[in-house]
Amino acid sequence: MYENLWLIPFFPLLGAIINGLFGKKIRNEKIIGGIGTAAIFASFVVSCTYFFRLLDDSVKTHQQVVSSWMQVGNLSLDWGFLLDPLSALMIMVVTGVGTLIHLYSVGYMHGEDGFYRYFSYLNLFCFSMLMLVLGNNAMVMFLGWEGVGLCSYLLIGYYFQKKSAGDAAKKAFVVNRVGDFAFLLGIFTLFWALGSDHGIWTLNFVDIAEHGHLLGTGGIVTFITMCFFIGATGKSAQIPLFTWLPDAMEGPTPVSALIHAATMVTAGIYMIGRMNGLFAASPDTMMVIAIVGALTAIFAASIGLMQNDIKRVLAYSTVSQLGFMFLAMGVGAFYIGIFHLMTHAFFKACLFLGSGSVIHAMSGEQDMRYMGGLKKHMPYTHATFFIATLAIAGVPGLAGFFSKDEVLWYAFASNQGHWALWLMASIAAVMTAFYMFRLLFLTFYGKERITEHARKHLHESPLIITLPLMVLALLSLIGGYVGVPKILGGGMNIKYYLEPVFGDSVARYGIAKLQYGYSAAYVLMGLSIVLAFAGIGLAYYFYIKNPALPGQLADRFKGTYRVILNKWYVDELYDALFVNPCKRLGTFLWKSFDVLIVDGIVNGVAKLTRGISLAMRYSQTGYVHNYALTMVIGVVLALALYVFRH
Repeated sequence: MYENLWLIPFFPLLGAIINGLFGKKIRNEKIIGGIGTAAIFASFVVSCTYFFRLLDDSVKTHQQVVSSWMQVGNLSLDWGFLLDPLSALMIMVVTGVGTLIHLYSVGYMHGEDGFYRYFSYLNLFCFSMLMLVLGNNAMVMFLGWEGVGLCSYLLIGYYFQKKSAGDAAKKAFVVNRVGDFAFLLGIFTLFWALGSDHGIWTLNFVDIAEHGHLLGTGGIVTFITMCFFIGATGKSAQIPLFTWLPDAMEGPTPVSALIHAATMVTAGIYMIGRMNGLFAASPDTMMVIAIVGALTAIFAASIGLMQNDIKRVLAYSTVSQLGFMFLAMGVGAFYIGIFHLMTHAFFKACLFLGSGSVIHAMSGEQDMRYMGGLKKHMPYTHATFFIATLAIAGVPGLAGFFSKDEVLWYAFASNQGHWALWLMASIAAVMTAFYMFRLLFLTFYGKERITEHARKHLHESPLIITLPLMVLALLSLIGGYVGVPKILGGGMNIKYYLEPVFGDSVARYGIAKLQYGYSAAYVLMGLSIVLAFAGIGLAYYFYIKNPALPGQLADRFKGTYRVILNKWYVDELYDALFVNPCKRLGTFLWKSFDVLIVDGIVNGVAKLTRGISLAMRYSQTGYVHNYALTMVIGVVLALALYVFRH
């Protein structure tokens, strides 16, 4: 019934191979783009089939083992896939949004050098992400985890002739390696702890869910989950490993949408959800996750307030929204974290692709200070962007409202929540509404500030670009209705859908128990709505009613403005503490150790050999009588040595 799960990652892999090997010879962009898009669409079709089949199935967990991977001592690994409600939802998001981004890319990347290379990388990225979410054990997940890291390096550095793109790709790769090391350490420790103490030598997720409680709630499970969490902070760009994600904007805009909306950055959230039984067993780790998530949400939102690059505003928005997801996970509301992951994929992909449509129409211009008044020039892009902005701001009725309001509610009302977490998240929500409508107003409304060069090419994007925007805008409208809370007459269907994955942890450890009733829920929901509209109203006052005011405030508070504009100087701090000392250490080891010692030994041996050979060559005269004399002397010396010894 589920024997063809392997087809889901296989189709993108096949597309990557075909375009990678033969794309340069094919040359035709329509064929290359068609191959890449058809590959991920085929994966989407298979994903839909299994998603709906699982809905009607009374058994909610299915594994398919393709082959035995390795057997080393007690370690036995299968190359297998796991389908349950969590992975089924993830493959729908990855392949569905991925298909729209591939289709969009056909139009957006038209005429780019290496068109075939781009689609090969894009398909390979989707293959790796699907391996990550479908893997039935931690090592298959880790291979997918590393695969998306490699592909992100290739895609962020797609414009490899630009130094900034190459630097951004290397930064993403190196920063992620920090988290990946911790993740791998967590996997090894988990395998050792379950095996040595309980005789359960496994990395299979079903086995871990069944036997993970044997580790107790002490230090070992806290160490393991903290290692996993550090890995998640790298992939999902949380404090302190968030600095790579804004720089990743150097890649093509569709890459930003794919990495920052539905795939790579959500890997950490998915991993915590997949290991939910272990995390629920460690209250200390859960509290750290919640605090880091809340701090990241408010910190990244503050940076987004001042950015002028349209894509960087969205990048910091992504970091902030991921903070909301971590906050939900940290207070035990695992299904809410996944719910916000899904809705965020819809509206953030729409926003990134919408920004790409603007950039495409503006001949590459990304600075919002040179935009304005684009509404009448780009009506379809504006309409879809407006809907997605309403969604992320938390306006009632749209997808972002339902998921974000639930995050705020559980941050306050859960037995693992705290009013301080709710307060930080609420402030971040106000900031979100403000900076997103600031972006909307500066781009599409007000006075035109368009350069003459951009004005000559200004036009609405073609249908192949605007069609994915329309689909994503529709999902931003209706995507949240799978999680309408009971206080609004809904059934919170997504909670019951994901209960087979998270239900045991919630029941065993008593997490995410609500401490307040409907009255408090109504009050907080009303306050959440007020805060959203307050942020929107403030943005309207600043950038439509009184557009000179932001500049006046920037002049009045120059110090604060400069600090936030420069992203709190975090990159500069990291350069001073880590990057530059590592460079100096590397230079020292190169000049002092490598050149003087390593090269010195090698070169010294060569010089010694040369000196000996120079001395010995004088014995090679070419005369037979000299060689005979040498032989006689040797015989005499040998005989003399023999005589004297005896």
